[in-house]
This record gives sequence, structure tokens and C-alpha cells, in this order.
Amino acid sequence: MAFWDRPPEERLADFARLRELGRPVYFAEPRVPLVRAGKGFHALVRHADVVAASRNAKVFSSEPAATSPEPPPWLAKILGTPMVNMDDPRHARLRRIVSRAFSPKMLAKIEADIEETAARIVDDVVAAGPDDFVEQVAARLPITVICSMMGVPERARPYVLSRIDAMTEYSGVRGSLASPRTLRLLYGNLRAIADLHRLVARLGRARRENPANDLVSALVNANPDGERLSVKELGSFFDLLLVAGNETTRNALSHGLRLLTDHPEQRELLLADYDARIGGAIEEIIRFASPIIQFRRTLKEDHELGGHPFQAGDKVVLYYLAANRDPEVFADPDRFDITRSPNPHVGFGGPGPHLCLGANLARMELKIMFRELYGRLPGLRASGAPEYLLSSFDNGITRLPFTYAK
Repeated sequence: MAFWDRPPEERLADFARLRELGRPVYFAEPRVPLVRAGKGFHALVRHADVVAASRNAKVFSSEPAATSPEPPPWLAKILGTPMVNMDDPRHARLRRIVSRAFSPKMLAKIEADIEETAARIVDDVVAAGPDDFVEQVAARLPITVICSMMGVPERARPYVLSRIDAMTEYSGVRGSLASPRTLRLLYGNLRAIADLHRLVARLGRARRENPANDLVSALVNANPDGERLSVKELGSFFDLLLVAGNETTRNALSHGLRLLTDHPEQRELLLADYDARIGGAIEEIIRFASPIIQFRRTLKEDHELGGHPFQAGDKVVLYYLAANRDPEVFADPDRFDITRSPNPHVGFGGPGPHLCLGANLARMELKIMFRELYGRLPGLRASGAPEYLLSSFDNGITRLPFTYAK
């Protein structure tokens, strides 16, 4: 547990030492209250190993869970199984249905909405003055975009954000796992998930009776192939979209401001030709920050990877944070360089069936928000040290002081 409370530089140095060993290292898992006891896992920290495991979903299974600690079986019966915890054919069916949310046509449709949201956020920053970048900017953009896409009424959005914060606060590494505080966080996590399921279930039932021009209507009513999401599947997708879609963009925005502040020459390079360089800047922010630290897989059969033999039932954790600093793939990997090319990072997950569906939405949000920020707030920069979320999964910043020259 103490590992995740150490400075980021020290953790990256430890991952570098693990990569140098040239083989996956086994770690025991602590017991977490109310959660199935873990058997331990092998850490995949080399880029080649993470990519190979991601591509080979028939051997490296996302079932029973891609997250750690593994949720108890009864939870899926009550709330449903999220896509990240599924293999094909179940995963392929759900991905086929929800992929319409991220089609080029859908993204083009919501681009103007994202621009309006970004402008409104900067308006509010100017009116209130700069304080905490996470609260005033990074946390607001993705949740507003997601709720708008889904058709969540504006009056319900502060409640949705509060439920997201409760879901991500419990990370399995906060203090003593048997402490009353940890149990309260775990209970709060489960309660927040159930609250969001109830909210979107009510919305889904309403949209089946009276469809509207929103994503919920598209998902709960049959597509041309006669496929649609059940109410339980809709709830699981909403959870995934809110956590993965919200946290990735939120974290990337916060880390991006910090990185562009710490590397003023890169900031100046970006602003000298924003349209030409923002694409590369976004990819480098995602690589350098790795907003999602890891996912887990379970082997379905005996298999050898990178010269290491695994047995059926073994668990491996794909550390994207470590793979994105692998010197075998990235020259001078600890250097932040917005012109880096090629940049085959795994910040949106490794290649394969579980590659992040919302990656292009996140890219669009980041491009629009940074353009609005730097275009209207000259001198925008972080003005203090970031406060980090203590988590083995979510590379989050919880507070980042900032300022700008008016």
C-alpha cells in the first residue's frame, strides 16, 4: 500500500528496475474486506509484454474481472457486468451496440456542444478567478459532455459528479484495509454505483416510451440488427463511461497543465502552431501521465510470454504506466516531448478488443479545452504542487492551483 503513496518519480524508478529484470515479477495481494481474496499477480511492465497480452484476449481473459481487487460474484448479479470484465462473444455484442456513441458521425455532432461547454467553463473561470484547476476546469468538462450525450438532465449533473467522486475515492490502497474508514469508502463506492444505476434506469425506461435525440434513447431502443441494451446493461455502461470517460479526460487535462507548466519550452512550441502540434501534444500527455495505471487479466490456459511460463488461472496486471516509459520503445522515455514520433503509447489500453472506445472523444475534448484555455487566458499555468489521488488504478490529481495573466 505504501508504494502508491510514494512520489511519482520513485514509483517510476521502481518500475524501471522491474523492467530491467526482464521477467514478470510475482506480487501477493492483500485481503480486502467484503471482496474476494486475491491469489496474487504477475506484473507486466514491459511494453512488448503489455501489447502481446492485450492482443491475445483468448488467453489473457478479462473475466472474471479486469480490475483489482476482484469484485464479489454477487455484485454482478445485482448491478450487471461491465464490458471491461467480459470476453467475447458477450463483450463483442455490447461493444457493437455502444460503439455508435463514438462513431465519427456522433463525434462530429457533439463537437459544437463541447466547444460551447469549454467556452462556458472559461467564462466561469474569468468571473470567479483562478483557484483549483481540477474543480473549475478538469472535472467539469468530461462530466458535462457525457451527461449531455446521455441525455441526463442538467439538474441531475451535480449529483452525478458527487457519485463519481464516491466511486473513485475507494481505491483499495487507502490506509489499513480492515479500518472502519476503508469499509466506509467501500460501502460508499457500492452505494454510488447503485445510485447511478437507479438514475440511468429511470432515464432508460423513460426513453423507451418516449425516445429523444440522445445516446440513452439510441442504446435502449433496437438498432437495425434488433440489438439493444437491457436496463442492467445500460447501468453498467453508464458506470464505465463515467469512470473511464470522465477520469481519463479529467486526469489528462490536469496532468497536461502541470506538464506544460513544468516544460515552458514545450508550451511555447505548442502555442507557436497549435493546430499542427496539439495532436502530438495530446498523445505525449497521455503517454507521460498514463491516466489509467493498469488493468488485470487472468490466463485461460498455460502460456509462455516473454520467455516466462504462465499457468492457467494465473493473474497478470498490465501496467500501462510502466510500459509507457519503456526505453526499448521510447527514446529518452522520461523526457516530455510533444513532437515525439512515433508514439505507440498504451495510455488508452493496449491494442486488441479492449482498446478504449472513447479515445477519440477524449482527444477531441482535450484539443478543444486546451485551445479555449490558452486562447483566452494568456499566461495560464499551474501555480503550486498538485495533490494526487492515492490509487493503484487511477492516476488522478485531486487539486491543482493555477493562475493566468489577465
